[in-house]
Amino acid sequence: MEPAIEIRRLVEIMPASGRMMTKIVNKPEQAAVIDSSFPLPWNQQRLIYINFDLWRRLSQPQRDLLLLRTVSWLLQVKWLKPDIYQGVVIAGLIGATIELVQQDAVGVLVAGGLSAIALNRIWRNNRSTQLEVEADEAAIQIAQRRSYIEAEAAEHLLTAIEAVAKLEKRPSLTFIELIRCQNLRAIAGLSSVSIPEVLK
Repeated sequence: MEPAIEIRRLVEIMPASGRMMTKIVNKPEQAAVIDSSFPLPWNQQRLIYINFDLWRRLSQPQRDLLLLRTVSWLLQVKWLKPDIYQGVVIAGLIGATIELVQQDAVGVLVAGGLSAIALNRIWRNNRSTQLEVEADEAAIQIAQRRSYIEAEAAEHLLTAIEAVAKLEKRPSLTFIELIRCQNLRAIAGLSSVSIPEVLK
C-alpha cells in the first residue's frame, strides 16, 4: 500500500468539514493503527496519525469506517458552542476580572472557582462515552452517503474495532469499546440488546 495514494483516497471519502479541519499523517513508528490526540481549543488543525503497515491489513470498508469514525469524533468535540456551561465560564471570567480590579480576593476565588467547575464539566462532556457512541453513529451516517447500507456500515465498524485490538496486540477491548460494539451490534441487527439511553 502506497501511503500517499491511500491518503488521497481517504481524503476523498471525508465530509467537507473533515477535509478542512483534519490532516492525515503517516506515522509508521506508532503502535496504534489509527490515532488522534484529543483536540484542544487552540489547535486549528486536527491531525490523524495512521500506521500504514498495520492499516493495510484491514479491509477497505473497515478502513473507510475507521477513518470516518475518527473524523466524526474530532468534529464532535466542540469547545465553543452556546450552552449553559460556556455561559458560566464567561460569566465567571468576567466576574473574576471585575473582582481582581476591585482587589477582592474572595470574589476572585469564587468567580474563578465557578469558571473552573464549568470548564471541568465541558472537558468531561467532550470525553464522555456518549460522545464516543455519537461519533460511531455520525460515521455510519456519512458512510451511507458514500453508498454503504446502515447495517453493513455498522458491521464493518464493529469488525474494525475488534481487528484493530488484535493488530495492536491488546489482550481485550476497553470498556468504552465494549459499549460501542454493543451499540454497533444493535444497529447492524446482530443483537436485540442496545445500550442504555443514558449513554446515547
